[in-house]
Amino acid sequence: MSKKRVINKIRVQTPERKPEERVKDFNEVNLGYTLELAKKEAERCLQCVNPLCVKGCPVSINIPLFISKILEEDIRGALEVLWSTNLLPAMTGRVCPQEIQCEGLCVMGKIGDPINIGKLERFVADYAREKGIDRELLEEQIKNIKPNGKKVAVIGSGPAGLTCAAELAKMGYEVVIFEALHEPGGVTVYGIPEFRLPKEIVRKEIDNLIKLGVKIETNVLVGKTITFDDLKKNFDAIFIGSGAGTPKFADWEGINLNGIYSANEFLTRVNLMRAYSFPEYDTPIKVGKRVAVIGGGNTAMDAARSALRLGAEVWILYRRTKAEMTARIEEIHHAEEEGVKFMFLVSPKRFIGDDRGNLKAIELEKMELGEPDESGRRRPVPTGETVIMEFDNAIIALGQTPNKTFIQSVPQLKVDEGGRIVVDENLMTSIPGVFAGGDAIRGEATVILAMGDGRKAAKSIDSYLRQK
Repeated sequence: MSKKRVINKIRVQTPERKPEERVKDFNEVNLGYTLELAKKEAERCLQCVNPLCVKGCPVSINIPLFISKILEEDIRGALEVLWSTNLLPAMTGRVCPQEIQCEGLCVMGKIGDPINIGKLERFVADYAREKGIDRELLEEQIKNIKPNGKKVAVIGSGPAGLTCAAELAKMGYEVVIFEALHEPGGVTVYGIPEFRLPKEIVRKEIDNLIKLGVKIETNVLVGKTITFDDLKKNFDAIFIGSGAGTPKFADWEGINLNGIYSANEFLTRVNLMRAYSFPEYDTPIKVGKRVAVIGGGNTAMDAARSALRLGAEVWILYRRTKAEMTARIEEIHHAEEEGVKFMFLVSPKRFIGDDRGNLKAIELEKMELGEPDESGRRRPVPTGETVIMEFDNAIIALGQTPNKTFIQSVPQLKVDEGGRIVVDENLMTSIPGVFAGGDAIRGEATVILAMGDGRKAAKSIDSYLRQK
């Protein structure tokens, strides 16, 4: 008689640094699984015949299979499964919102905690890198690449561009990425803080792409440094992954006072330009004693936790309640642990400056929740009651829209009213042979959705060029 399996309903937690220790630096908060802990968590997987978790993954990773490889201690096999659809698992394992995607559909979640898929994905990538397993596997993949003589240009080196480039390189295409900034990675280097996604991890993932044969040209702003027509002449196809780098602002009185940042500028200074290490690095950033962060998404959490590490008392001001926040639960939890203060049901009415034009206070209007809006969340309704709070800085984290500089340089490229590039079901734009994906077509979205677009676009580009 077979022994009945005992199901562990509680997930194995990954170790984390203590809040009082981690707020003093920008080092990574989550320490990841050891092999022993990863195997214990992998044992919980039910190995479903019809795995719903895979349906929730934008790049369709065979999740049960890579988890089963962990149980067998076949980390090379696990990495091979991951790389078959996602060449950047160390990144996605850290920043992907698994709780609303693969883990949100996990069958185990119906009776207990869902499998910690993201942390297992990260474990495989980290362990393989530390043991040199990834290098061996990559060398084998490189040997199997057969050049086809065709060239594809990729505009932008964010998650969509990197994924598209990697998939095309594996198919034998000569791929050149054109990146406007001085370092590749897009939002993963300028937008996501070191304590969530160490930049060394990003560099190592990108190094793998370079070994596949992908060329990356930095400090190239397509439309300025080089024209779009030049790319059309020199490449067989083009993929646009220019991202969403234009911050949104509201028309609040006093919005142009000194001391008010967009979250985009603030995080770029801190993350890409290493302002937290000034004067070792050249870019400074001024943070006062009290900082307000306006918004309730992941970008707001990143800005708040960064400002906290720069020595400020930080308040997140949000016009709805905690239940309506769009930030990951894990990020909200970490912010609370670290001492970020939250004030709900308030929205700025005006920013108040001193006689030198510097921010000194914010007048906030109190809100109440009304009927749901188009997002499905209850709409904030002004009550007319206000309160004034003193702040030295404000960081506006209301979201971002697609990069206008590039789009304006290509007038024949069709865009919608929100500035998003219009594409068909194959991600082809209004220009034949030109494809797009990621935030450039979605507005501000997630890393993994952008990667899903990059992968789909690579297949579409391959199909398009084969038919020419």
